[in-house]
Amino acid sequence: MISKFLSLEWKSFIRSSNFGKGLAIKILMGFFALYFIAVFLSLGVFIYPALKNTFPDKDPFVVVNTLLFFWFLADLMLRFFLQKLPVMSVKPLLTVPIKRRTVVNYVLGKSALSFFNFLPLFAIVPFSIVLITKDYDVTRVITWLLAMLLLTLINNFLNFIIESFSADTEFSFLPIILFAGALFGLNHFNIVNFADLLSSAMLAITNNPLYLLVLLAILIGLFVFNHKILIKKLYLDNSLKTKIKEVTTSDLGWTKRFGEVAPFMQLDLKLIWRNKRPRSAVFILVIGLLYGLFFYPQPMYRDMPIMYGFIGVFVTGIFLINFGQFIPAWDSGYYKMLMSQNIKYEQYLKSKYTLMMLSVIIMFVLSIPYVYFGWKILVAHFAAAVYNIGINTYVIMLGGSFNRKKIDLNQRAAFNYQGTGAVQWIIGIPLLLIPLAIFGSLTYFVGFYAGISALIALGLIGIIFHQKTMRFITKKYLASKYEMVKAFNEDN
Repeated sequence: MISKFLSLEWKSFIRSSNFGKGLAIKILMGFFALYFIAVFLSLGVFIYPALKNTFPDKDPFVVVNTLLFFWFLADLMLRFFLQKLPVMSVKPLLTVPIKRRTVVNYVLGKSALSFFNFLPLFAIVPFSIVLITKDYDVTRVITWLLAMLLLTLINNFLNFIIESFSADTEFSFLPIILFAGALFGLNHFNIVNFADLLSSAMLAITNNPLYLLVLLAILIGLFVFNHKILIKKLYLDNSLKTKIKEVTTSDLGWTKRFGEVAPFMQLDLKLIWRNKRPRSAVFILVIGLLYGLFFYPQPMYRDMPIMYGFIGVFVTGIFLINFGQFIPAWDSGYYKMLMSQNIKYEQYLKSKYTLMMLSVIIMFVLSIPYVYFGWKILVAHFAAAVYNIGINTYVIMLGGSFNRKKIDLNQRAAFNYQGTGAVQWIIGIPLLLIPLAIFGSLTYFVGFYAGISALIALGLIGIIFHQKTMRFITKKYLASKYEMVKAFNEDN
């Protein structure tokens, strides 16, 4: 059965309309994987002499064990934000005589083969070999290595439990922050010294290998708990179950002043307000608005006007970037129906443009208090806003014509990479780096106001040629209309 599942996943991958992009991303991720493998190998080889030189009076093996608690927390945090439970399209399998526990066992078993579980071994195994060469007892070292492997797998399944509880919350990252923060706080203030407890436990295990059974029991318990969570969700009608909520309505009559694009704007605004994933774009506005506070109060950045342009583009364009990068994937759930209607595609796109343009204006107005840190900051934000309206709105909409991945609007928003493809990574270059290069180079070689003038001039050119640019972008969308319809019907 496992071979059958693997065969189905392989066919799903190679037959996907995103095969080329998916393959390119996997190759790129492969290079990143090789880099981290090299880093961990170096860590495993050189950590012993480094600790010996830093703490000459202490046993490096004991020092490493005292650091395991912090490794545990860091590993758990990284897993939560980067590692997702392996998924496969299970709905077709639920209508055939395959036991649900077989599917769940496969998914959980596959998670044990995650790169996140293998990566620590590239540090643990070399470190163990170094210990053996330093005349440490072989049995103790092998026992420690096995204990570390079990701890890694425990983190693997603990992460999925935390994710399952956080998936239904609005601030999905809050449970992991509270969990890790509570453990770190208790340890930091010596209320419960988890670092010493874990270190003592690991040393006890190395002295008595039978204690490995305790870690094994914890691992099995977490596996069983994950199994129960997943098997409860593995029903054909599970996605049909919805929470009953009180219906709230809002008057969007003010959008009518925008003419023929008003119906589409109302559709977008309702989509944003009623669904978990797009609603995050509104919450991120607050983060984007406060972004400047990380830089402007610090004297070193206050004297670097080159940074003003970059921060201005980011602050005034935070909604544009966060919402615009997934156009038209936000509508992927009903894109086929939308495209079957007698509507003008240009109106559909103009509504997106209008929404992003309004967000830029609103964010600029809200960022005016940054003038407290200097008039140049306000001027830079104004220039960045004009550039965002005249250039970046078109850039991000043009990038949207290459989107081929659907989005589940009800999935959690934070650190959710569903719908993210090569386009979302590449689009950051023209969105942020190009204006930074233009503004930065002119500011450095000519002067601050030369950089400001360039951003404003480029933005005004884009605004002047708005109609022609929109017609060009519309043609790009129409050319890929049926590819999008096909791609949005697929699970990815």
